Order: sequence, then C-alpha cells, then structure tokens
Amino acid sequence: MKKLLVVIISIITGGSVTAQVAAIKKWAEAELLHKIPMEQAHVGICIYEPATGKYWYQYQDNKFFTPASNTKIFSLYAGLKLLGDSLPAARYYENDTALFVKGMGDPSFLHPDYHYQPLLQLLLQTTKKIYLVPGVNANQRFGPGWGWGDYADDYQPELNEWPMYGNVVRIRHQGNNNSIVPAFYDLDIAEDDTLSETITSRDERNNLFYLKYNPKDKALENAEVPFITGSVQELRQRLEDTLHKRIGLAVIPPAGNFKILKSIPADSLFIPMMERSDNFFAEQTLMMAASALWDTISSTRTIKYLLTGNLKNLPHPPQWEDGSGLSRYNLFTPRDFVTLLTLMREQFPKERLWQIFPTGGRGTLKNYYQQQKVHAKTGTLNGVVALSGYLETKKKRTLVFSVLVNNHHESATSVRRAVERLLTMVSTAY
Repeated sequence: MKKLLVVIISIITGGSVTAQVAAIKKWAEAELLHKIPMEQAHVGICIYEPATGKYWYQYQDNKFFTPASNTKIFSLYAGLKLLGDSLPAARYYENDTALFVKGMGDPSFLHPDYHYQPLLQLLLQTTKKIYLVPGVNANQRFGPGWGWGDYADDYQPELNEWPMYGNVVRIRHQGNNNSIVPAFYDLDIAEDDTLSETITSRDERNNLFYLKYNPKDKALENAEVPFITGSVQELRQRLEDTLHKRIGLAVIPPAGNFKILKSIPADSLFIPMMERSDNFFAEQTLMMAASALWDTISSTRTIKYLLTGNLKNLPHPPQWEDGSGLSRYNLFTPRDFVTLLTLMREQFPKERLWQIFPTGGRGTLKNYYQQQKVHAKTGTLNGVVALSGYLETKKKRTLVFSVLVNNHHESATSVRRAVERLLTMVSTAY
C-alpha cells in the first residue's frame, strides 16, 4: 500500500507527459501486468491525449488481438460515415399497376423496439400488386468464424437482405399460457417436472421450436430464438403471412428508377447496438451500408471500401472480418482502436458520440465506472475482455484508450475490475 501511495503521489505531482508516462508504467507493472488475472494473459494497452498528440502509456499496443465486440466501434464508424441520418428501409419502384420492393438489410422492420414502420405502412396502404425483387446478397447467413453451435442463441440471429421481427421468434411462457411471435411458427410444448429452468430451443435445420418447462414453476419467461431465414421464397411467404396479401416474385426487376425509402433515425439503432452490444444490429449496419452504396449486399465490400479509403492510414492494417466481433478471425491492435476513436472524435460531435457509447453506470458498463466519466465499448468472448473508448479525467482532459486482453484464464469480471482500477487511477490522478 505504501508503494502504491508513492506511485500515486508521483503521478499527481508530475507535470510533464514524461513524468506521467513513467508513473503510469510503474503502476501498471506493479499493480496490473504481473498480478492475477493479467499475469498469464496477452495484454495490450494504449492511452493517448489528442490535445497534445502524446501517448501517455503504451504496452504491446502494436500487437494484434481478438477484440470481441470492440469490433462494433468499426461498424459504428461505418454506419456514421455511410448511412446518413436515417436507415434505408428498402428500394421501391411504382408504376400504374404494381409496387416493386427490394430489401436493403434494415433490421428495424417489424422489430418490437421500433413503432415507426414506414415500409410496413407503404405495403399495407398500397392497392397495387406487390412484387418482391430479390436482392444481390453476397453474405452468408452467418459471419465468417462464427460458432456453428450457437444457431439457437439469441445473440446470433441469421443475416439476410430483409430482416423481419429481428430474425428471431419471441416465446412467452407463464404457467399454462404460452405464445410465439410471429404466430405462423409452431411451438412444441412439453412438461418436465425434473427441470430446474425453462428450456427454449430450435431444431438445427428446421424452423421447429421447442419449449420445455417444469409445471411447478409459475414464473414469467421470455425468450428469443433465431429462425432460419431461408430462401427468397420463404421471405415472400413471411411477408404474405404478415401482410395478409399475395406477393409476387419479380425475378427480373423492372427497368424503372428505384427510390430509397427511409426508415428510423440511424442513432436509434446505433445506441442499442453499442449499449447492449447488439450483434444483429452491427452486422446489418455493414450490410445496409453496402446496399446503399452499390445496391449489392456485401459486408466484405464495405470493410474493404473503408480500409482502403477513410481508414487507410490506420497504423496496423487490421484483419476485419465481421460487424459484431463474434468472429475469432478478427485481429486488431490497441493503437488501431485509439486511432479510429480519435478520428471519430474529430469527425462527429462529442455530444453525439457520448450519447451512443455506453457510459459508466449505463448499458454494458452498468456496474462499472460509476464515479468516472468513461464512454467506451466493452467486448467479451471466452478468454477475451476488451474496452476501448474515451476517458475524461478529473482535470477535464479527454483521453482516448484501448485495453485488449486475450487468453486470460480467470473470470471476465476479475479482468474488467483490473482494467477499471487502471483507468480509475489515471482519471483521478490527472
């Protein structure tokens, strides 16, 4: 404790960046890097002050790491840069007798979080024959490097050109009252008095959903289970069941000029994407960007467009594979994140970013940084903990930071608390 106090005093009294660097380095080595849970992990840290252009601390910040959901920071940049103020709901074209519609990847269509549904309104109000125009979708239903066994988990819905209901069914269970939305899917229900918790799942290759519960348990249960999006024919059937209208299929689109129908404000998607770390929203953001730019859905093309354009000056060209960070193929350095976050701070208003990023005591940071001004994105996979964002110090200095931890063998909570101690020390000392 005495040694720690000496270090903190040296930080407080150190006026130069050199003194700050030395003090933070000393503290990190004594209190963080060589202690559980960090000592056996692969750790990278970068702390930077844009106002002075100085790095306060760098530890393996040029090494590559699996960043988990910190990847969403790059997806957020794609959305902010390429989508404008509102999401693209669909491309549409009308003639005297027909309405032709093509999906653009908007995940808000019939999603229960969003009551504003301009595309639904257009489809319901038209008296013309509706034709579904198949989109050019180069994406697979799952991202590269995703876990195949997670097909029924709510954090991994399938990706497609025209999402509906968030591409999940919502199962509600309480006692003998059970429901599934959308209702055109069947729910197989079974009682089992040996169960300690309610089980919801889906057949691996079919849209057959299961609910097993203990009849003695009267608690309310809500679950989300991804459905198989399937072919364009299955998409057409979902639209018909929802609209109660016959939908035609226009394999050859008409020669007319398609317009883009706008949907919800973009930030109303970006905020939950970051606050609750919504994988589906992040993936569809890259897909919408591609559709808006080229009328072809390709996350890979969006990524390449950014890495060879706006982000061509990243210090270490990353291996960026998906939008959500579910892929183990993603490889980024802490300095990449600090560089991007600094660029975002220059290109977008601080107030907007502060609203979108989780803040101490809110979102995925609900139980952390309650006394510090931190605006940052978390990231978690098995063996991975990440945190990158902005830190406002006691003396009103804004720092940009990234802490990436891979291959730890302790609890994710213990790693997060260790990172919290580091950032708290920095924020309270300067």
